[in-house]
Amino acid sequence: MDINEITYQIRGAIFNVYNALGPGLLESVYQVTLIYELKKRGLDVKSELPLPVFYDDVKMDVGFRIDLLVNDLVIIEIKSVEELAKVHHKQLITYLKLSGKPIGILVNFNCDNIDKNIFRKVNGLVN
Repeated sequence: MDINEITYQIRGAIFNVYNALGPGLLESVYQVTLIYELKKRGLDVKSELPLPVFYDDVKMDVGFRIDLLVNDLVIIEIKSVEELAKVHHKQLITYLKLSGKPIGILVNFNCDNIDKNIFRKVNGLVN
């Protein structure tokens, strides 16, 4: 499965979860149900994956957690907020740079229109 097919499957899974649950729930609810939906589609999913920070080739005693990593290629950052801020987009771009992963998807489930709340980010490009 190529990366475009993977992201297509991810979008479909996001739509299924949103249509079944609707807006207004905690991020953790969407995360668990999205993992289930992605695995039903035959995708490999890791959650709460540690993302270390290296500075001057030294691993720092801080780090982040990737919400979901699909097929070791696509980072999914899940939000359930009133409105996405610029910093949410920048956070995903930074995760892509730190991890070296090629594609990220930012999704906000707390919305009226899920189609306008799914954003694809590409490593190395600011969009």
